[in-house]
Amino acid sequence: MADTYFGIPIKYLSLLILVVQNSLLVIVMRYSRIVSSIKYYSSTAVFFCELFKLIVCLIVYLKYEFTFVNLNSFKTLFGLVFSGDSWKMVIPAFLYTIQNNLQYAAVSLLDPATFQVSYQLKILTTALFSVIILRKYLDLTKWLSLILLTLGVAIVQLQSVTDTPSSQKETDSLQRFRGLLAVAVACVISGLAGVYFELVLKSSSKSLWLRNVQLSFYSLLPAVLGIIFTDGSGIAENGFFYGYTSWTVGSILCQSVGGIIVAVVVKYADNILKGFATSLSIILSCLLSVWIFDFELSLMFAIGASVVIYSTYLYGQPSEPSKQRTSEAPDYVPLQTTSRS
Repeated sequence: MADTYFGIPIKYLSLLILVVQNSLLVIVMRYSRIVSSIKYYSSTAVFFCELFKLIVCLIVYLKYEFTFVNLNSFKTLFGLVFSGDSWKMVIPAFLYTIQNNLQYAAVSLLDPATFQVSYQLKILTTALFSVIILRKYLDLTKWLSLILLTLGVAIVQLQSVTDTPSSQKETDSLQRFRGLLAVAVACVISGLAGVYFELVLKSSSKSLWLRNVQLSFYSLLPAVLGIIFTDGSGIAENGFFYGYTSWTVGSILCQSVGGIIVAVVVKYADNILKGFATSLSIILSCLLSVWIFDFELSLMFAIGASVVIYSTYLYGQPSEPSKQRTSEAPDYVPLQTTSRS
């Protein structure tokens, strides 16, 4: 793949697309849930998201890493995908599917700005699991950034709700609590799944794209189980595409392509630029929330969001070479960690 596209360096082009995708993802997801009084079944959206990822990952793998010649090649491909330790992808597949369903639940209950800022806690959970499971070293700057990140998210949750009518306060508080709980659980799952995926990649010679083919395929099983056990009766009565709109399709596509963009960013850009893109995404999401959803930007929210943005940038700063463990392998990012890395 060329390092430029239409004369623009791929690392900057991918970062620009990542900013737009991260900013629009939560907006489109939220709007798709409120644009119609008939709500679509989010479990079906998660299924299509995983199916689309599988198709894209398989196409990329066949194009750049596997030569398909004849029927024997198909047998070889089948063996590469399903033989050996491919079963290891079952664990993160289930975790990511749960995470994706929690994302839909959270974005249905929270305004996009609060969701976007709060969801940055995945940086904290990923870092903690990396230290515990991968024995990674974090320098003082990164620990400071994680503390600031937690503080910033906490400040965001203190934004004033005094303007809410008293008759709605109890309902709104319960809805907000459920949304924040969904975000918190999704962040924990995201961190655990991402670190586990990285551990598997480092312990084998199989490529990132092949692993993502396996991951996407195995994600279809829990996605189908989610459809059956969460929305099965409703789908049986109303149909699989009940409540679907163009915004639903946009949400599915936006969530799917995000992981692919992240993979390109990881390949061509560094953590500083990626952190900068994340910070810009938070700002744009907040501004779009004010414009589209009449979100009231309180002083506490602005302070908390600013702290989160700074901590994200700070975490992306390179560690001092003398303090880095020489045995530490490069970070990998699975495609399922869309707008989450």
